[in-house]
Amino acid sequence: MSDELAYRLVIVAGMALFAPVGLYYRIRAYRAGGSVDRRAEGWFMLLTLRPIAVLAMAGFVAYLIEPRWMAWAQVPLPPALRWCGAPIGFLAGALIVWTFHNLGLNLTDTVVAREGATLVTRGPYRWVRHPFYAAFALTVIANSLLTANAFVAASATTAFLLIALRTRREEEHLVRRFGNEYRDYMRRTGRFLPKPW
Repeated sequence: MSDELAYRLVIVAGMALFAPVGLYYRIRAYRAGGSVDRRAEGWFMLLTLRPIAVLAMAGFVAYLIEPRWMAWAQVPLPPALRWCGAPIGFLAGALIVWTFHNLGLNLTDTVVAREGATLVTRGPYRWVRHPFYAAFALTVIANSLLTANAFVAASATTAFLLIALRTRREEEHLVRRFGNEYRDYMRRTGRFLPKPW
């Protein structure tokens, strides 16, 4: 078995392990709360975030199908460094599952909370306000290392930076929704990383 095939199998195994969990929780939340208005993200996000995410996913899937299709962006990383992506990816997947479990029916893929949403401060939300985004950052690092591909790394990093930028608007909506309760929560927790005190 070639190293490239082994990297791809690790990625596919991770996706097979964690993607069904995400799909289950997304379907469950959608059925319980219906759709939400994505226009609240603003036109800049609507016109950039999802197209860049689709572009990143297209490059990633192209690599998984046939690495030679993405060889033009290959980066010569040592195998030991590339294999570091596997435990980072597992950590990201575990954090995503933990987050899904605690967020439950409050889950959305935009900045607006669902009707009847509650403020979740348990599980990973006890320490950070956006554990999904922290898990996404870990996923970007893991996939960038395992694929050793500059296009995959750059496009996924750009998508993460846009999501990070979007959190300000998301938190404005959450302050309007939950008021001082959310302001107090913001003082206690970090945005993406736990506060050191």
